[in-house]
Amino acid sequence: MVLKDKGKKGWRRFFRSFKYASRGIVHVLCREQNMQLHTAAAVLVAVIAFVLQIPLTHWMILILVIGGVFSLEIMNTAIERTVDLVTDEYHPLAKLAKDISAAAVFVFSIAAVIIGILIFYEPVLSIFTNE
Repeated sequence: MVLKDKGKKGWRRFFRSFKYASRGIVHVLCREQNMQLHTAAAVLVAVIAFVLQIPLTHWMILILVIGGVFSLEIMNTAIERTVDLVTDEYHPLAKLAKDISAAAVFVFSIAAVIIGILIFYEPVLSIFTNE
């Protein structure tokens, strides 16, 4: 694939890059099950955060964590597709590349869950102790 405007600068190319990025986001949202699960979890977390009226700093942390999970899942998908492009046959290194990129998402997702517990523990606990 050759880009028509490779090496050129300007607003037209700049705005076209948003179109390409949007296509990538739509692709992973529509076709990748793990991204759909991450999106559902993010919506659930946002609703709970809104209902519990968490502080602004906690919102900022949640947005960063959700963005991190989304970004890693997108990169994982890109790596998997690239590996699939390079080889049709099973190869241990191809499998390892896919496993390692999936591990990056997994590690960050565990950190996201821990951060979520730290943010939501007190507000949820106060609901059950103040009634």
